[in-house]
Amino acid sequence: MKKYLILLASLLTLLSACSQLTESAPTTDSANSLPTVVALTGQAAFATASALAPTTIPPTETLIPTETPIPTTPLPSATPTVAAGFVDFAEIHFLSPGPMSSLISPINLQVILIAGESEIVQVDLLGEDGRVLERVLERVQRNLAGNYRSFELSFETRAVSEKGYIRISSKDDHGRIQALNTMPVLLYSIGTNQINPLGNMIYERIMYAGLEDGDEIFGGVINLKGRFWPVNEQPAFLELMLPDGEVISSRVLDFNGIDTQEFETTLPYKVTEPTLARLSLRQDNPDITISDPDLKKYVYIYTMEVMLYP
Repeated sequence: MKKYLILLASLLTLLSACSQLTESAPTTDSANSLPTVVALTGQAAFATASALAPTTIPPTETLIPTETPIPTTPLPSATPTVAAGFVDFAEIHFLSPGPMSSLISPINLQVILIAGESEIVQVDLLGEDGRVLERVLERVQRNLAGNYRSFELSFETRAVSEKGYIRISSKDDHGRIQALNTMPVLLYSIGTNQINPLGNMIYERIMYAGLEDGDEIFGGVINLKGRFWPVNEQPAFLELMLPDGEVISSRVLDFNGIDTQEFETTLPYKVTEPTLARLSLRQDNPDITISDPDLKKYVYIYTMEVMLYP
């Protein structure tokens, strides 16, 4: 009996130990719960990265051209000094050489010009007395925007050096001078070229206030007011010419020196019907002694057409 009691007590002790081991063992997730844990962990990682990332949006990049467009219109290389009131390029304006440049033969002449209605341009290289050293005639299509032209002028001087003039002129379809401009230069038989800048020689020397090419005039008188930059101290001549070259009105303008000056005058006229006339302003060159049979001693001429009514 005593043996049975000892065996029962041992069995009860063993069962109690097994129960304690079962209660203290940790619980584990089932196989189906593992993907859910991984997914939640991944979402938390992306949320943390997003919170740490900078919120400022970087600026967009702008492509900058690697080449600068080249202007299609030729421009003078030197910055001109603009005389007050003058902003229009001369119908015949020089690009090179500039005034009083020292030149040897041949001369590389570069200009931008508006040919007259005849579309014939005459280029003269004159000696100091006005004799023609070289003459070039060229047909140039009339273009109000101007045409670029280059000419090669060869010459021989009587001495080592002398003063010279490059004179360019063009006529209308009636044979009247429509535009004329002159550049003074120094001609040498030997040496090297010394090219001077243009300054304000590229601008027209005359500006009329309230009068434009093709305007209609009534009442038998043209009222003229404007500014003029004289080439020299010689008087300037205003003329009204008919298509056949007849001068129907003229006026002499005297200026004090060669600075830009204002002027105001009138040109009376008489016509019996609408008449197209050319208004011309010109100056002569007193330094030359030889007078051209056609261009005389002209150093500068600017013209425009006006329609005259009685």
